[in-house]
Amino acid sequence: MEVIDDLTIKFKLSYPAPLDLIASSGYAAWIYSPKSYQEKGSDWFQQGHCAGTGPYIIESYEPGSRLVMTRNESYWGGWRPGQFEKVVFEISQDPVVLQQKIEAGTADFTYGIPPDNEEVIRNTRKDIVVYTNPSFQNLVGLLNTKKPPLDNVKVRQALCYSFPYEQFISAVMGERATQARGVVPVGMWGHGDDLFQYTYDLEKAKQLLAEAGYPNGGFKLTMTYSSGDMDEQQLGEVWKAELAKLGIELEVQGMNWDAQWQLGKSDPLKAQDIFVMYWWPDYISPYSFLYSMFHSEDEILFNLCYYSNPTYDELIDKANEITGTDREKATQMFIEAQKILLDDAVSLFFYDVSNTHLARADVKGYVDNPAYPHVVFVYDLTREP
Repeated sequence: MEVIDDLTIKFKLSYPAPLDLIASSGYAAWIYSPKSYQEKGSDWFQQGHCAGTGPYIIESYEPGSRLVMTRNESYWGGWRPGQFEKVVFEISQDPVVLQQKIEAGTADFTYGIPPDNEEVIRNTRKDIVVYTNPSFQNLVGLLNTKKPPLDNVKVRQALCYSFPYEQFISAVMGERATQARGVVPVGMWGHGDDLFQYTYDLEKAKQLLAEAGYPNGGFKLTMTYSSGDMDEQQLGEVWKAELAKLGIELEVQGMNWDAQWQLGKSDPLKAQDIFVMYWWPDYISPYSFLYSMFHSEDEILFNLCYYSNPTYDELIDKANEITGTDREKATQMFIEAQKILLDDAVSLFFYDVSNTHLARADVKGYVDNPAYPHVVFVYDLTREP
């Protein structure tokens, strides 16, 4: 980085990356005081302290429970009447509690209430606004490619044919989801409208299992999901019933995210068979999906299907390098990479999901951004009488 003047920095990159997208990503190296880091260290930040340039600063922090932020009086953007001076984040994994808080007015904004109740609130509560918008978020079921019997591609393909995508989306998700076509969500560049899409076909699944040496199933699988997510829970129960028809026993296990992730990052031979989770991009590029979940890793972070394919790795890495100079060619390369994932059946791509949020009607200025699911830019909000 070369400093041009007080307000200008020149970046020299090793390849023409979309630096503007990367710098504005949901997970990034934000601007903070280097002096604070040098004097206090990273543990100081982890304990709930801050030394940044944003509109709010941390007042108090109770890990896993509550975060209170108050406005930064010296914020460079300034302040105008009606903006919120304090923001309180409360964490709850109970959907019923979330609904009770937004209905009682003890919360101004939430998401994740029981899905069946969203439409009721939309039609009966004038004091609550239900926002439903497209997102770049999807639900995947990552298959453990290192652990028998899922180390056999035919078994993985059989599982991809065993889930009733259309029926589940119609009965449970409704307008909140559409069946995924590849891992890059619809509406985002790099999505392939013509990519192959697995469908519900138990006969095809039986055929593949027989070819793999499991004509009657006869094995047990463990699926983990984030406890408190009713959609994931119902998905697991529906899938369990379908797999039973193939002679496969599915254990559906809800876990808090940290425990689920730690299990996934452990020895693949001792980890879960199916890791169900949502994914959304850190910055708006197919590479965020294709690299983070499926690129070879020496130390597992988010490649929780433990997939390794050098041809695939090279394809997405080269596509990423030309993203800034030849978007059309990069798009086609990313689509080709998704074909490899579908052929290798490394994951079930269940559905692309919409963002659904609830806010009190007197909170004005909220705008949903598909790149930042569940992020609220509080500085832009005001409360009207």
